[in-house]
Amino acid sequence: MKLAEALVLRADYQKRLEQLKFRLIRSAKVQEGDEPAENPVRLLDELEDVAARLAELIRRINRTNSVATLQNGVTLTDALATRDVLLKRRGVYAELANAAAIGQERYSRSEVKFKSTVNVSEIQGDVDKLSREYRELDSRLQEANWAIELVE
Repeated sequence: MKLAEALVLRADYQKRLEQLKFRLIRSAKVQEGDEPAENPVRLLDELEDVAARLAELIRRINRTNSVATLQNGVTLTDALATRDVLLKRRGVYAELANAAAIGQERYSRSEVKFKSTVNVSEIQGDVDKLSREYRELDSRLQEANWAIELVE
């Protein structure tokens, strides 16, 4: 199985667990004399089965990410960490640019006037640069995901 297929399967298992949780909660109590819509014991068994399969799949994905490398020799684990930090940094810079660019509408000369403490166009350039780096790294990761076999 390719790593990308495992990632899709992981997402499916996670969605399935959420669905089972919802169904369990819905079946957790009924009015006296009524029967639940679904058997909670059966749902719990299914939950445990899906959780076990998910845990094993996550272990295999993590093992794969720690040994597989991109073309530049960086492990997938390191590349994922870099990508996550790029996304966070980009978010901070984008919020900073938005906060600094907000214009003030003054209705009279006595109202307080605000000015930006940072160069908005420079910060926006940083946002664009970080966005590009994120996209490029994410593309390399996606490509690797479809080329790399999942470790047992």
